[in-house]
Amino acid sequence: VELFTQCHDVLTRYRDRFQYILVDEYQDTNEAQYCLLRLLAGKQGNLFVVGDPDQSIYAFRGAKIENILNFQEDYSDAQIYRLEKNYRSTCQILRVANDLIRHNMNRLEKNLYSDRDDGHEVESLMLADEKAEAIYIADAIRNLMDREHYGLKDFAVFYRTHAQSRILEDILMRRHI
Repeated sequence: VELFTQCHDVLTRYRDRFQYILVDEYQDTNEAQYCLLRLLAGKQGNLFVVGDPDQSIYAFRGAKIENILNFQEDYSDAQIYRLEKNYRSTCQILRVANDLIRHNMNRLEKNLYSDRDDGHEVESLMLADEKAEAIYIADAIRNLMDREHYGLKDFAVFYRTHAQSRILEDILMRRHI
């Protein structure tokens, strides 16, 4: 940013080289990246960004959600396409997601939907700690294997942070899962 600001000839060379710019996960750009893109895009504004303010998770790394929230102000000729149709999730999951993201303070309005069936009821639990979570998961897997005759290949466990893997592994191994 400093180089492009101070050396207009260098900026011009890079603007000529990169006439079209695509940025994915724009909601996670920081101030320097924002400035760099503004400089590179110049008056032509040939900038295509993909992002979702409801998926902004890197504020702790300096990401500024305002970059995407103000995109249409910054690039007034831009066309916005909301990709609200979800092809993976069931209607139940999307209803819960819509209800949750509606509480986000800084967001662009959207309504996620799907052509898929309703799916299973979404279950929400508050457990005491990570050990209680791991025990609950192991019990749920074992119950489905015993009652519904699922096999181990039918399960996957997703967790929020790598630190959770150890207790999950311990509990699952103790339960022979």
